[in-house]
Amino acid sequence: MQSSTSLAMNLLRKANSDFDLTNQTHQTQLLTLADELLALENLSIQHLRELSKQHNAPLEFQLATTLVESRRKLLSITKPIIVGIVFAMWGEHHRLLEKSSANPNGEDSLRTKIRQLEWVCAQSLVQWQLICVDDGCPHDSAHIAKRIANQQSRSVCDCVDVLQLSAAIPTKTGPLKGLDHVDDSRKGGSIILGCEQALAAGADAVIYTDADNSVHLGQIGLLLEPFAEQGKQVVLGNRKHPDSILVKQEERWGVGIKTLRHMQRMIGAQIFEQGIKDTQAAFKLYGREVLEKILRKPTVYDFSFDTDWIFAAMEINQPITTTPFAFIDSAAESASIVQGPMTTWYVLLDGLVKAAKAREVEYSVEMADVFVSEIDSHKDLELIIDVLPPELAAATDKDLGNPNVMSPQAVRHWIMSAKALRAQEAL
Repeated sequence: MQSSTSLAMNLLRKANSDFDLTNQTHQTQLLTLADELLALENLSIQHLRELSKQHNAPLEFQLATTLVESRRKLLSITKPIIVGIVFAMWGEHHRLLEKSSANPNGEDSLRTKIRQLEWVCAQSLVQWQLICVDDGCPHDSAHIAKRIANQQSRSVCDCVDVLQLSAAIPTKTGPLKGLDHVDDSRKGGSIILGCEQALAAGADAVIYTDADNSVHLGQIGLLLEPFAEQGKQVVLGNRKHPDSILVKQEERWGVGIKTLRHMQRMIGAQIFEQGIKDTQAAFKLYGREVLEKILRKPTVYDFSFDTDWIFAAMEINQPITTTPFAFIDSAAESASIVQGPMTTWYVLLDGLVKAAKAREVEYSVEMADVFVSEIDSHKDLELIIDVLPPELAAATDKDLGNPNVMSPQAVRHWIMSAKALRAQEAL
């Protein structure tokens, strides 16, 4: 009889080296592989990881190992848990639908999320509710999502809610009272609405993710186990952890990204000094107790809300836990590509400044002032994204955010010189 290790090695050798988010056969084969590894009950996750490293395991095997860990953790939960999973939709009409010659980027993402949740939660004490929120999508993502949800069995359809932010605002009460129109929200408003719906339905915790297939929801056990068994109220996914799987399809930024991250880490000092480097990962859990407090007074409604919520948790002295997970970039129709990467970064930094000022947290007041006074729009960031200041040329990731490496005043001068050059070229 073959040993568990040799059986695992056979599976490793047969595993696919790539994983296509638009390929439903890949999605099915991944869950099948995870089930086969789960059947090898005497193999620890550490052992599976060691096999992966020793034999340079194909991506599919690495992903399946992460799913095995998640499923085991979820099955270890000893009390009933209701979890709401929320995602926002804007321009998701292609990824919600199946791939075809007319829709090459189709991910069939809603059906895929449902299958993933059914798989990971089967025979467990975890009950899920999937909440999809249209953020004012000009292509009516809500209509597409409702049609797909209604095609499911009654029991599954009852676990899927499709909301429209436009139907909830304007309002004079609650966390959305700061929004007058859907155009004032860029993801954050819809995530808030989804969280409100989840809490109203009795959720013990809420996980938010993205509308695409970049985060396999079979991984929710990685977030839920610390919450359910250890009492952790805030659990954040961390793509930069050594045990994470991060597949980037392309490099979206120029060399000046170092300057932007240097600014970001000074403004968000309290976050980054605690080792939270992946603030924008769309794989986070907030327990009801903390989430209710955060939703009392959100600072921003765009996609910088991640850092606002982290600041809010810190403001009430809530411990924050991070966990590695797998992320495969779904870049083809990413919002940052559609609207422009420097528009994305402008919103992130602007929201970070607003949140830092609104919360009782530590941050670099001087660096925040540099941003407010020198950066008027994404166009100013475009001036510095393709060049790198000498101070940061040899800087490593751990150096970013250290004012001794490049001070806020030096950053100000760098931006001013870039503006002066632009003005000279315009003559």
